[in-house]
Amino acid sequence: MRLEGQGMSQIFAVHPDNPQARLLRQAVSIIAEGGLIVYPTDSGYAFGCRLGCKSALDRIKALRQLDKNHNMTMVTHDLSQLGIYAQVSKPIYRMLKAFTPGAYTFILNATREVPRLMLHPKRKTLGLRVPEHTITLALLECNAAPLMSTSLILPGADAPMSEPEAIYDVLGHRVDLVINGGICSQEPTTVVDFTTDVPVVLRTGKGDPSPFLGLG
Repeated sequence: MRLEGQGMSQIFAVHPDNPQARLLRQAVSIIAEGGLIVYPTDSGYAFGCRLGCKSALDRIKALRQLDKNHNMTMVTHDLSQLGIYAQVSKPIYRMLKAFTPGAYTFILNATREVPRLMLHPKRKTLGLRVPEHTITLALLECNAAPLMSTSLILPGADAPMSEPEAIYDVLGHRVDLVINGGICSQEPTTVVDFTTDVPVVLRTGKGDPSPFLGLG
């Protein structure tokens, strides 16, 4: 088990187009041991850890100063395991399939398989992401399981951090690994709520919201 305060973390320079399998396997090992990582996405850098890992989640909450009502997001390589974690109708599944990977966060009704600490405390909903980012997708495929994740937005900031060396300078002693995938976009995801029959766009960001508007 890795604990906060055990010294400086590692930083891996991962090739943006051909991520090195050796480094991905090392990252997966850190995640498996309960480590907290920082990794690139199509909408800025994010914190990530093993699904349901309370110790890593507590570290994220401390770093971001989050309250108990903040929704963590499940980040997956594809939708192959969606039925384990979310309840979706066939029409919704088809729409999700059409827009993943992409810069969207989808709010879905969760199943009982989702760790309780990931859920919205009142609504039992889950945020789902399939980022359109080569390094992230390769990491998730190597991990063979989703990550529990949230954007790397530090207290007082209004956008995710985007420069990996700066992230390492600020957080190198408080996370276990920074995956350097180059500078990322800072534009947030578009958030679409699929918990009812009609999708509702909750936030407009990098993903085109137009396919989900006017469907009611």
